[in-house]
Amino acid sequence: MSSKKILNKIISLAKDKKAEDIVAMNVSKITSLSEYFVICSAKNLIQVKAIADNIKDNMQENPWRTEGYENGTWIILDYVDIVVHIFFDETRHYYDLEKIWFDAKVIKV
Repeated sequence: MSSKKILNKIISLAKDKKAEDIVAMNVSKITSLSEYFVICSAKNLIQVKAIADNIKDNMQENPWRTEGYENGTWIILDYVDIVVHIFFDETRHYYDLEKIWFDAKVIKV
């Protein structure tokens, strides 16, 4: 499956669990870490984990790496070409990844 199709599926799965302020960023021209970042947030920790679980449970392959699940304020699902950042609202505002990666191309969601 192409990266673009995987990206669209991840966004759809996040929307299914009411993820808020979903942003997809093409970072391929500015880093070798990944092709896309998906950033979204939720208003409570249970919802943050529900979004992560829905993505993990419904993707064909498991993430290469998962970080932050125990704490639940910032969960990272690394699918190599696509890295998903699922934030608790306050944590997202604190780290402000969109500002750090300001020169990435934002993809309309």
